[in-house]
Amino acid sequence: MAKDFYIIIQARMTSTRLPQKVMLPLGKRSILEVMLDRLDVFKDRIIIATTNDGSQKPIVDLCQKLSIKYVEGDTNNVLSRYYLAAQSVNAKPNTVLVRCTSDCPLIDKIESARVIAHFFEVMSEYDYISAGPHCGLPNGFDTEVFTFSALQKAYENAAEDFEKEHVTQYICRNLRVAPYSVKPDLSHWRLTLDEPADYQMINEIYKLFGYRTDFGFDELKEMLAKHPDILKINEHVEQIQVG
Repeated sequence: MAKDFYIIIQARMTSTRLPQKVMLPLGKRSILEVMLDRLDVFKDRIIIATTNDGSQKPIVDLCQKLSIKYVEGDTNNVLSRYYLAAQSVNAKPNTVLVRCTSDCPLIDKIESARVIAHFFEVMSEYDYISAGPHCGLPNGFDTEVFTFSALQKAYENAAEDFEKEHVTQYICRNLRVAPYSVKPDLSHWRLTLDEPADYQMINEIYKLFGYRTDFGFDELKEMLAKHPDILKINEHVEQIQVG
């Protein structure tokens, strides 16, 4: 996929429901390192957008250790962090940006690559596309794709705090959103990391894989079909709704 795009992953140490969750261990690696392993084919295109509040040192240290690009910006205005990250690579109006969050250690690089590739096909007509529970993928595979031009419009025009905290809310409400869906519908699978029960569930999955990070979505589906009780561990956790 020799196109002009970057994946920006927001990461902070100040999460409240599960403190310092991005640095919790999965085997011998942290959640964030595992996620970066799962997106290894994109390594040169990844930018970590972390905070500048003094808590971010473990994240910065990991980025430096792994030679991952990073920027440090406002803790609450995540939109400004994305804009800063895009500026750091001299993004042009048609540069494609991909938003991921650091609480997705089961993200699948093939599924992410598919939605990125599809956006390149339709970007003359649309400003934004996303893959996540709304399209049939599990919660935790979330991949949002948009142009730098769209991000700049959001950065310059977003006025409400939730638009600054959630990055793409202004884009979704004001610009052109492309449809996207996949089958089968597995949107009821909660594979993201917000609560202690999520961490327990994700740990159980990785334990069964011997803490490998190279398994794909098909292998994950096969494993969960054999061990359906794993998905019950965190099924009571309610996802916070945005927008």
